[in-house]
Amino acid sequence: MRDARRTDLILLLVALVWGSSYLSAKTATAVLPVLVVLFARYAISAIACLALVASRGASRRWTRPELRVGALLGVTQAAVLVLETYGVAHTSAANAGLIISLTIVLTPLLDRTGGSGRLPLTFFAAAGLCVLAVGFLLSGTGLHTVRTGDLLMLAAAAVRAGHVALVGRLSVGRTLRPLHLTAVQSLVGSALFLAPAASNLETLAHSDAMTWAQLAYLALFCSLFAFLAQTRAVQRTSASRASLLLGTEPVWAVAVGIGLGGERLAVLSALGASLMVAGTYWGQAIERAHRTGPERDTDDHLEHSAAPPAARNSTSTDSTPARRALAPSHPASRIQNQTAYRPIR
Repeated sequence: MRDARRTDLILLLVALVWGSSYLSAKTATAVLPVLVVLFARYAISAIACLALVASRGASRRWTRPELRVGALLGVTQAAVLVLETYGVAHTSAANAGLIISLTIVLTPLLDRTGGSGRLPLTFFAAAGLCVLAVGFLLSGTGLHTVRTGDLLMLAAAAVRAGHVALVGRLSVGRTLRPLHLTAVQSLVGSALFLAPAASNLETLAHSDAMTWAQLAYLALFCSLFAFLAQTRAVQRTSASRASLLLGTEPVWAVAVGIGLGGERLAVLSALGASLMVAGTYWGQAIERAHRTGPERDTDDHLEHSAAPPAARNSTSTDSTPARRALAPSHPASRIQNQTAYRPIR
Protein backbone atom coordinates (compact mmCIF):
# COMPACT_ATOMS: atom_id res chain seq x y z
CA MET A 1 0.00 0.00 0.00
CA ARG A 2 2.91 2.35 0.78
CA ASP A 3 4.41 1.69 -2.66
CA ALA A 4 1.00 2.25 -4.28
CA ARG A 5 0.61 5.61 -2.53
CA ARG A 6 4.13 6.62 -3.54
CA THR A 7 3.34 5.73 -7.15
CA ASP A 8 0.12 7.76 -6.96
CA LEU A 9 2.05 10.79 -5.67
CA ILE A 10 4.55 10.49 -8.52
CA LEU A 11 1.72 10.39 -11.05
CA LEU A 12 0.10 13.43 -9.47
CA LEU A 13 3.42 15.27 -9.71
CA VAL A 14 3.59 14.33 -13.39
CA ALA A 15 0.06 15.72 -13.82
CA LEU A 16 1.14 18.96 -12.14
CA VAL A 17 4.18 19.28 -14.40
CA TRP A 18 2.15 18.53 -17.52
CA GLY A 19 -0.56 20.94 -16.41
CA SER A 20 2.05 23.69 -16.26
CA SER A 21 3.54 22.69 -19.63
CA TYR A 22 0.75 24.22 -21.71
CA LEU A 23 1.51 27.77 -20.63
CA SER A 24 5.23 27.21 -21.29
CA ALA A 25 4.55 25.60 -24.67
CA LYS A 26 2.18 28.39 -25.73
CA THR A 27 4.71 31.04 -24.74
CA ALA A 28 7.53 29.24 -26.55
CA THR A 29 5.51 28.72 -29.75
CA ALA A 30 4.72 32.44 -29.78
CA VAL A 31 8.37 33.19 -30.62
CA LEU A 32 9.50 29.94 -32.28
CA PRO A 33 7.94 27.60 -34.87
CA VAL A 34 6.21 24.55 -33.39
CA LEU A 35 8.61 22.05 -34.97
CA VAL A 36 11.63 23.95 -33.65
CA VAL A 37 10.17 23.87 -30.14
CA LEU A 38 9.60 20.13 -30.43
CA PHE A 39 13.12 19.48 -31.75
CA ALA A 40 14.71 21.53 -28.97
CA ARG A 41 12.56 19.80 -26.37
CA TYR A 42 13.58 16.35 -27.58
CA ALA A 43 17.24 17.23 -28.17
CA ILE A 44 17.77 18.66 -24.67
CA SER A 45 15.99 15.66 -23.18
CA ALA A 46 18.13 13.24 -25.23
CA ILE A 47 21.37 14.87 -24.10
CA ALA A 48 20.29 14.66 -20.46
CA CYS A 49 19.19 11.02 -20.87
CA LEU A 50 22.47 9.97 -22.48
CA ALA A 51 24.41 11.67 -19.68
CA LEU A 52 22.41 9.75 -17.07
CA VAL A 53 22.82 6.46 -18.91
CA ALA A 54 26.59 7.02 -19.27
CA SER A 55 26.86 7.61 -15.52
CA ARG A 56 25.44 4.18 -14.77
CA GLY A 57 28.57 2.31 -15.86
CA ALA A 58 28.01 -1.38 -16.60
CA SER A 59 24.24 -0.97 -16.90
CA ARG A 60 24.45 1.61 -19.68
CA ARG A 61 23.99 -0.87 -22.52
CA TRP A 62 20.61 -1.16 -24.19
CA THR A 63 18.92 -4.48 -24.75
CA ARG A 64 17.15 -5.30 -28.00
CA PRO A 65 13.67 -5.19 -26.40
CA GLU A 66 14.48 -1.74 -24.99
CA LEU A 67 15.52 -0.50 -28.44
CA ARG A 68 12.45 -1.97 -30.16
CA VAL A 69 9.92 -0.86 -27.57
CA GLY A 70 11.59 2.53 -27.07
CA ALA A 71 11.56 3.22 -30.82
CA LEU A 72 7.85 2.39 -31.10
CA LEU A 73 6.93 4.44 -28.04
CA GLY A 74 9.11 7.27 -29.35
CA VAL A 75 6.98 7.47 -32.49
CA THR A 76 3.67 7.42 -30.60
CA GLN A 77 4.92 9.95 -28.05
CA ALA A 78 6.10 12.24 -30.86
CA ALA A 79 2.63 12.02 -32.41
CA VAL A 80 1.08 13.07 -29.09
CA LEU A 81 3.42 16.06 -28.73
CA VAL A 82 2.88 17.20 -32.33
CA LEU A 83 -0.89 17.30 -31.82
CA GLU A 84 -0.60 18.87 -28.36
CA THR A 85 1.88 21.57 -29.37
CA TYR A 86 0.01 22.57 -32.53
CA GLY A 87 -3.21 22.43 -30.53
CA VAL A 88 -2.00 24.70 -27.74
CA ALA A 89 -0.66 27.12 -30.35
CA HIS A 90 -4.21 27.56 -31.70
CA THR A 91 -6.23 27.60 -28.48
CA SER A 92 -5.78 28.76 -24.90
CA ALA A 93 -3.42 26.96 -22.55
CA ALA A 94 -6.27 26.30 -20.11
CA ASN A 95 -8.52 24.78 -22.77
CA ALA A 96 -5.68 22.58 -24.02
CA GLY A 97 -5.08 21.21 -20.54
CA LEU A 98 -8.78 20.62 -20.00
CA ILE A 99 -9.57 18.86 -23.27
CA ILE A 100 -6.59 16.50 -23.03
CA SER A 101 -8.05 15.10 -19.79
CA LEU A 102 -10.57 13.14 -21.85
CA THR A 103 -7.75 10.59 -22.05
CA ILE A 104 -9.10 9.15 -18.80
CA VAL A 105 -12.23 7.94 -20.60
CA LEU A 106 -10.43 6.50 -23.61
CA THR A 107 -7.55 4.69 -21.89
CA PRO A 108 -9.62 2.04 -20.03
CA LEU A 109 -11.18 1.03 -23.35
CA LEU A 110 -7.70 0.16 -24.65
CA ASP A 111 -6.01 -1.02 -21.45
CA ARG A 112 -5.49 -4.77 -21.00
CA THR A 113 -3.09 -4.67 -18.05
CA GLY A 114 -5.36 -3.60 -15.20
CA GLY A 115 -6.74 -6.99 -14.20
CA SER A 116 -8.87 -9.82 -15.55
CA GLY A 117 -12.25 -9.07 -17.04
CA ARG A 118 -13.91 -5.78 -17.78
CA LEU A 119 -13.76 -2.85 -15.44
CA PRO A 120 -16.98 -2.41 -13.44
CA LEU A 121 -19.54 0.11 -14.61
CA THR A 122 -18.84 2.24 -11.55
CA PHE A 123 -15.37 2.95 -12.97
CA PHE A 124 -16.93 4.48 -16.06
CA ALA A 125 -19.32 6.37 -13.83
CA ALA A 126 -16.27 7.90 -12.14
CA ALA A 127 -14.78 8.66 -15.56
CA GLY A 128 -18.10 10.22 -16.57
CA LEU A 129 -17.93 12.43 -13.49
CA CYS A 130 -14.50 13.58 -14.68
CA VAL A 131 -15.95 14.35 -18.12
CA LEU A 132 -18.69 16.39 -16.45
CA ALA A 133 -15.94 18.18 -14.53
CA VAL A 134 -14.23 19.03 -17.83
CA GLY A 135 -17.52 20.52 -19.05
CA PHE A 136 -17.71 22.81 -16.02
CA LEU A 137 -14.06 23.74 -16.40
CA LEU A 138 -14.53 24.60 -20.07
CA SER A 139 -17.61 26.68 -19.29
CA GLY A 140 -15.75 28.48 -16.54
CA THR A 141 -12.88 29.44 -18.86
CA GLY A 142 -15.12 30.68 -21.64
CA LEU A 143 -14.92 27.96 -24.31
CA HIS A 144 -18.00 28.68 -26.41
CA THR A 145 -16.91 27.86 -29.97
CA VAL A 146 -14.79 24.96 -31.14
CA ARG A 147 -11.47 26.04 -32.62
CA THR A 148 -8.88 24.18 -34.68
CA GLY A 149 -6.68 23.89 -31.61
CA ASP A 150 -9.52 22.29 -29.67
CA LEU A 151 -9.98 19.61 -32.34
CA LEU A 152 -6.23 18.95 -32.34
CA MET A 153 -6.33 18.53 -28.56
CA LEU A 154 -9.17 16.02 -28.91
CA ALA A 155 -7.04 14.05 -31.36
CA ALA A 156 -4.11 14.32 -28.94
CA ALA A 157 -6.28 12.86 -26.17
CA ALA A 158 -7.10 9.83 -28.32
CA VAL A 159 -3.48 9.26 -29.34
CA ARG A 160 -2.25 9.73 -25.78
CA ALA A 161 -4.73 7.12 -24.54
CA GLY A 162 -3.32 4.66 -27.05
CA HIS A 163 0.22 5.58 -26.02
CA VAL A 164 -0.44 5.06 -22.30
CA ALA A 165 -2.12 1.71 -22.95
CA LEU A 166 0.77 0.72 -25.24
CA VAL A 167 3.31 1.56 -22.52
CA GLY A 168 1.53 -0.83 -20.18
CA ARG A 169 1.10 -3.58 -22.77
CA LEU A 170 4.72 -3.52 -23.97
CA SER A 171 6.48 -2.99 -20.63
CA VAL A 172 4.66 -5.42 -18.33
CA GLY A 173 6.49 -8.75 -17.97
CA ARG A 174 9.75 -7.48 -19.51
CA THR A 175 13.04 -6.18 -18.21
CA LEU A 176 12.68 -2.69 -19.60
CA ARG A 177 14.48 0.08 -17.72
CA PRO A 178 12.55 3.37 -17.81
CA LEU A 179 15.70 5.50 -18.19
CA HIS A 180 16.87 3.53 -21.22
CA LEU A 181 13.38 3.57 -22.74
CA THR A 182 13.17 7.33 -22.26
CA ALA A 183 16.58 7.81 -23.85
CA VAL A 184 15.51 5.87 -26.94
CA GLN A 185 12.24 7.83 -27.14
CA SER A 186 14.14 11.11 -26.91
CA LEU A 187 16.61 10.10 -29.63
CA VAL A 188 13.79 8.97 -31.91
CA GLY A 189 11.93 12.24 -31.37
CA SER A 190 15.09 14.27 -32.05
CA ALA A 191 15.65 12.39 -35.30
CA LEU A 192 12.02 12.83 -36.40
CA PHE A 193 12.01 16.61 -35.88
CA LEU A 194 15.58 17.44 -36.97
CA ALA A 195 14.88 17.71 -40.71
CA PRO A 196 11.61 19.71 -40.43
CA ALA A 197 13.22 22.13 -37.96
CA ALA A 198 16.61 22.45 -39.72
CA SER A 199 15.73 25.59 -41.68
CA ASN A 200 14.83 27.50 -38.49
CA LEU A 201 17.68 26.41 -36.20
CA GLU A 202 19.34 29.80 -36.60
CA THR A 203 16.29 31.39 -35.01
CA LEU A 204 16.62 28.93 -32.12
CA ALA A 205 20.29 29.83 -31.65
CA HIS A 206 19.44 33.52 -31.27
CA SER A 207 16.59 32.99 -28.80
CA ASP A 208 16.69 34.91 -25.53
CA ALA A 209 17.34 33.44 -22.09
CA MET A 210 13.65 33.25 -21.19
CA THR A 211 12.85 31.15 -24.26
CA TRP A 212 15.74 28.78 -23.51
CA ALA A 213 14.54 28.49 -19.92
CA GLN A 214 11.08 27.50 -21.14
CA LEU A 215 12.57 24.95 -23.56
CA ALA A 216 14.74 23.50 -20.79
CA TYR A 217 11.71 23.21 -18.51
CA LEU A 218 9.72 21.45 -21.23
CA ALA A 219 12.63 19.08 -21.92
CA LEU A 220 13.88 18.25 -18.44
CA PHE A 221 10.66 18.29 -16.45
CA CYS A 222 7.77 17.84 -18.89
CA SER A 223 9.64 15.28 -21.02
CA LEU A 224 12.54 13.60 -19.17
CA PHE A 225 11.07 13.48 -15.67
CA ALA A 226 7.49 12.95 -16.82
CA PHE A 227 8.33 10.17 -19.31
CA LEU A 228 10.48 8.37 -16.73
CA ALA A 229 7.89 8.69 -14.00
CA GLN A 230 5.00 7.68 -16.27
CA THR A 231 6.77 4.59 -17.62
CA ARG A 232 7.86 3.43 -14.18
CA ALA A 233 4.46 4.12 -12.64
CA VAL A 234 2.55 2.24 -15.36
CA GLN A 235 4.92 -0.70 -14.84
CA ARG A 236 4.04 -0.70 -11.13
CA THR A 237 0.30 -0.11 -11.42
CA SER A 238 -2.04 -0.17 -14.43
CA ALA A 239 -2.60 2.13 -17.37
CA SER A 240 -6.20 2.81 -16.28
CA ARG A 241 -5.18 3.89 -12.79
CA ALA A 242 -2.31 5.97 -14.17
CA SER A 243 -4.67 7.66 -16.62
CA LEU A 244 -7.10 8.61 -13.85
CA LEU A 245 -4.38 10.22 -11.74
CA LEU A 246 -2.91 11.96 -14.76
CA GLY A 247 -6.46 13.14 -15.40
CA THR A 248 -5.99 15.75 -12.67
CA GLU A 249 -3.83 17.58 -15.21
CA PRO A 250 -6.57 20.14 -16.10
CA VAL A 251 -6.85 21.17 -12.45
CA TRP A 252 -3.16 22.04 -12.45
CA ALA A 253 -3.49 23.70 -15.86
CA VAL A 254 -6.19 26.01 -14.47
CA ALA A 255 -4.16 26.63 -11.30
CA VAL A 256 -1.07 27.61 -13.31
CA GLY A 257 -3.19 29.78 -15.57
CA ILE A 258 -4.53 31.62 -12.54
CA GLY A 259 -1.22 31.88 -10.69
CA LEU A 260 1.08 32.69 -13.60
CA GLY A 261 -1.13 33.51 -16.58
CA GLY A 262 -3.35 36.07 -14.87
CA GLU A 263 -6.58 34.15 -15.49
CA ARG A 264 -9.57 34.38 -13.14
CA LEU A 265 -11.18 31.39 -11.41
CA ALA A 266 -14.91 31.37 -12.18
CA VAL A 267 -17.44 29.56 -10.01
CA LEU A 268 -17.94 26.84 -12.64
CA SER A 269 -14.17 26.31 -12.87
CA ALA A 270 -13.96 25.78 -9.11
CA LEU A 271 -16.85 23.31 -9.26
CA GLY A 272 -15.21 21.47 -12.16
CA ALA A 273 -11.90 21.22 -10.34
CA SER A 274 -13.63 19.78 -7.28
CA LEU A 275 -15.51 17.22 -9.37
CA MET A 276 -12.30 16.24 -11.16
CA VAL A 277 -10.54 15.49 -7.87
CA ALA A 278 -13.58 13.57 -6.58
CA GLY A 279 -13.95 11.55 -9.78
CA THR A 280 -10.25 10.75 -9.89
CA TYR A 281 -10.16 9.55 -6.29
CA TRP A 282 -13.32 7.48 -6.75
CA GLY A 283 -12.13 5.93 -9.98
CA GLN A 284 -8.67 4.93 -8.74
CA ALA A 285 -10.26 3.30 -5.67
CA ILE A 286 -12.58 1.25 -7.93
CA GLU A 287 -9.71 0.28 -10.22
CA ARG A 288 -7.53 -0.81 -7.27
CA ALA A 289 -10.36 -2.95 -5.87
CA HIS A 290 -10.88 -4.51 -9.32
CA ARG A 291 -7.17 -5.29 -9.72
CA THR A 292 -6.71 -6.73 -6.21
CA GLY A 293 -10.28 -7.90 -5.59
CA PRO A 294 -11.60 -10.45 -3.06
CA GLU A 295 -11.57 -13.24 -5.64
CA ARG A 296 -7.78 -13.25 -5.49
CA ASP A 297 -7.88 -13.67 -1.73
CA THR A 298 -10.28 -16.61 -2.24
CA ASP A 299 -7.87 -18.20 -4.72
CA ASP A 300 -5.00 -17.75 -2.29
CA HIS A 301 -7.08 -19.38 0.46
CA LEU A 302 -7.93 -22.39 -1.71
CA GLU A 303 -4.30 -22.85 -2.71
CA HIS A 304 -3.26 -22.54 0.92
CA SER A 305 -5.78 -25.19 2.02
CA ALA A 306 -4.76 -27.65 -0.68
CA ALA A 307 -1.02 -27.26 -0.13
CA PRO A 308 0.99 -29.80 1.93
CA PRO A 309 2.11 -28.71 5.42
CA ALA A 310 5.56 -27.54 4.31
CA ALA A 311 4.18 -25.57 1.40
CA ARG A 312 1.37 -24.28 3.64
CA ASN A 313 3.89 -22.83 6.03
CA SER A 314 5.69 -21.21 3.13
CA THR A 315 2.42 -19.83 1.79
CA SER A 316 1.49 -18.37 5.15
CA THR A 317 4.80 -16.55 5.20
CA ASP A 318 4.00 -14.99 1.84
CA SER A 319 0.40 -14.10 2.68
CA THR A 320 1.22 -10.89 4.49
CA PRO A 321 -0.51 -7.71 3.29
CA ALA A 322 2.70 -6.55 1.60
CA ARG A 323 2.91 -9.84 -0.34
CA ARG A 324 -0.75 -9.79 -1.31
CA ALA A 325 -0.24 -6.30 -2.71
CA LEU A 326 1.97 -7.94 -5.33
CA ALA A 327 -0.47 -10.64 -6.39
CA PRO A 328 0.40 -12.59 -9.57
CA SER A 329 -2.02 -10.49 -11.60
CA HIS A 330 -0.37 -7.24 -10.50
CA PRO A 331 1.87 -5.77 -13.23
CA ALA A 332 4.68 -4.96 -10.79
CA SER A 333 4.60 -8.54 -9.50
CA ARG A 334 4.99 -9.94 -12.98
CA ILE A 335 7.95 -7.69 -13.60
CA GLN A 336 9.70 -8.47 -10.34
CA ASN A 337 8.96 -12.21 -10.25
CA GLN A 338 9.45 -13.07 -13.90
CA THR A 339 11.98 -10.57 -15.19
CA ALA A 340 13.90 -9.29 -12.17
CA TYR A 341 12.96 -5.70 -12.92
CA ARG A 342 15.59 -3.27 -11.74
CA PRO A 343 14.24 0.17 -10.79
CA ILE A 344 16.20 3.37 -11.25
CA ARG A 345 18.25 4.33 -8.23
